[in-house]
Amino acid sequence: MAESVDDLQLIEAVVRQDPAALMALYDRHGRLAFALAYRILGDPGAAEEAVQDAFMLVWRRAATFDPTRGSGARAWLTTIVHHRAIDLLRKRSGRVTSQTPLDEAEAALASPEPWGEVAARLDRDRVRAAVSALPDDQQKAIELAYFDGLTHREIADRTGMPLGTVKGRVRLGLRKLHGLLAESPGPAT
Repeated sequence: MAESVDDLQLIEAVVRQDPAALMALYDRHGRLAFALAYRILGDPGAAEEAVQDAFMLVWRRAATFDPTRGSGARAWLTTIVHHRAIDLLRKRSGRVTSQTPLDEAEAALASPEPWGEVAARLDRDRVRAAVSALPDDQQKAIELAYFDGLTHREIADRTGMPLGTVKGRVRLGLRKLHGLLAESPGPAT
């Protein structure tokens, strides 16, 4: 598939069961997907499994993508990866997991593609800056949910906050993040 094809066009092609479109989506977003899964799971093998499962879900459920929701294909894909990684983490719940820094996840990828690395670093820096601009309570809730892979109930148990407060902080934080990231234009995907 040509580089000039945008994510929406690729997803439309996946709906039509075009395997080249799925591969193009993977080529474009696979590194980010792996880094996210690796950050949650801390295990390269499990991260690869989560990413593979996620892209199989994309293959089967591409028609469920709704571009009018405004989050974009990249966010949709990473949400699927996030959920698959959390599912795998729950399956392994008896095993102790460790926190894996994003920098280690990036090193595990070791790609010779410098422009992809630059784009990923710019995106990561934008997200980190946006998260750090959130109020502390929202920042903590989002970090526990998205980077540590905890459910709202697990966050409430860990922090001692009521479940409704946790849900509200995550929701408000995500809304603010969306606004902050929409204000600061990033590299084109």
